[in-house]
Amino acid sequence: MELLDETIVPESARGLKAEARAFADEWIAPNAAEYYESGEYPWEILEAGMDAGLVAQDVSEAYGGRGLSLSQLLAITEEFYRADAGIALTLQLASFGAEILQEHGTDEQRETYLRPVAENEQITGLAVSEPDGGSDLAGMEATAERDGDDYVIDGEKFWIGNGVEADWVTLYAKTGDDPNNRYGNYSLFVVPTDTDGYEAEHIPEKMGFRASKQARIALEGARIPASNRIGPEGAGFYMLAEFFNYGRVIVGGHGLGLAAAAIEEAHEFVHDREAFGRTVNEFQAVQHDLADMRTEFEAARALNWRAADRVENNDDAGFWAAMAKVKSTETATFCAERAMQLHGGQSVLAENRISRIYRDVRIPVIYEGANDIQRNLIYGQTPK
Repeated sequence: MELLDETIVPESARGLKAEARAFADEWIAPNAAEYYESGEYPWEILEAGMDAGLVAQDVSEAYGGRGLSLSQLLAITEEFYRADAGIALTLQLASFGAEILQEHGTDEQRETYLRPVAENEQITGLAVSEPDGGSDLAGMEATAERDGDDYVIDGEKFWIGNGVEADWVTLYAKTGDDPNNRYGNYSLFVVPTDTDGYEAEHIPEKMGFRASKQARIALEGARIPASNRIGPEGAGFYMLAEFFNYGRVIVGGHGLGLAAAAIEEAHEFVHDREAFGRTVNEFQAVQHDLADMRTEFEAARALNWRAADRVENNDDAGFWAAMAKVKSTETATFCAERAMQLHGGQSVLAENRISRIYRDVRIPVIYEGANDIQRNLIYGQTPK
């Protein structure tokens, strides 16, 4: 069964798709169960991905990357998440947030921080969410106060991918307090993780995505040079809003890969299992379930790839990105739930791949802006 066919994929992305599938077949799928059970960070697979040129390569060639487009990244994403979501997220978080530095940083910042990531000498992370909130970007409480030639950062960040492992993070903090301009009160900073006052610890085990590590970060008097601010003071919210349009298309790809995996598992199971003297796939109710799963998947994939084109061309990007994220991640949830039902009692066994998929699909509907927030954006940004 070939769900992630290349016919919908632009010609420019098909080579990367083939590279990603070969890597996923060799490195991700065979190790998925082991890393899911152990919850260990898959350093070996991350390093293999770096060697294969599939990690942090959206950075431009001028700074050591391959300059991959959004469509090329989406093609990689589908293949990786079909194989295993936790390992796939680790591979993609290695450069998460670095794109902001490429777009808005100075040449010196790019050479100092971006190039080592593109050349796979360092990994990074994006520190936005906090213990009491994640989707309200204008409600974060961590502060960065100017003190001469420095900024002093205080506060907490939560659910930060690579918060422990990263060499530096792109951190979002409050630099103003204007009640009439709540969106202009935030800035972004490069914060090396060896900065005095930066402390990070892993969040306890999660129900899904277990091969990906998130952290709680505590910042207490963490002092960084003012030259580590990315772009103008007060522009952080707007930089993130732009960045998340790209990110939500990719998170849609997370959902597509997971949905494809769920459909594959269900299809194989019902064709191999017998009940009441015939194979399970011969029951009309089962056929209807599989038909619904495939229909929803194809609709989500068509929307997601259309959104990739719109976002790349900055054509109502926020509207299309939000729709792609909602449809694809919720399709993954729908397909996983149906697949669990079709597996019957076998579905609850932890050793079965469908049980891992079922746990994993619950997470992308939350990150990169919860889907209820995405619905607000879809309504508010509907083209007139």
